[in-house]
Amino acid sequence: MSDTHTFEATVRWPADPAQKLPPDPAFSRNAELGSPGHPPLPGSSPTVFGGDASRYNPEELVTLALAHCHMLTYLAVAAKKKMAVLAYEDRATAVLAKDPATGKMKIVSAELRPRVTVARGTNLDDARAMHAKAHEHCFVANSVNFPVTNAPEIVEA
Repeated sequence: MSDTHTFEATVRWPADPAQKLPPDPAFSRNAELGSPGHPPLPGSSPTVFGGDASRYNPEELVTLALAHCHMLTYLAVAAKKKMAVLAYEDRATAVLAKDPATGKMKIVSAELRPRVTVARGTNLDDARAMHAKAHEHCFVANSVNFPVTNAPEIVEA
C-alpha cells in the first residue's frame, strides 16, 4: 500500500439560487459540501457569524473529524488486540477563541470524551490505555496545531 493518499472535497456556493449574496450584509453562508460518490452535506458558518444552525459549520466538522478518526483508530487497535468493543460514542468539543499570540480566531483546543462499552471480563485498564495509542496514531489529531485531549470512559456490558 502506498504511503501517499489524496482526498477530494467540493464546496458549492450559493447552495440555493435564491440566497442573498454580498454586498447584502445578510448574505447567505449556506453551501453544499461533498466528496465524489457521497451525498451532499449542508454547510454554513456558526450562527454567531451569521450562519444557519441547521447546517454543519467548519468548526463542527473539524471536531467531528477528530472524534471520528480517534474512534476508527481505537477500533483498529482493539481489533489487533482482539478486544471486544460493543459500542462507542463520543461527545467531543472544540474551543474557538482568539490566539493570544496573534490575535486571530482559531481552534485553540479540543477534547474527546469517548464512552466505550466493552465485553464483560475485558481488562478495563487496557481498554483505557488504548486511547493513548489511538491518539498517537490518529491521522487527523497528528495534523492539527492545537492540543487534543481525551477523557475516556470505559464501561462493561
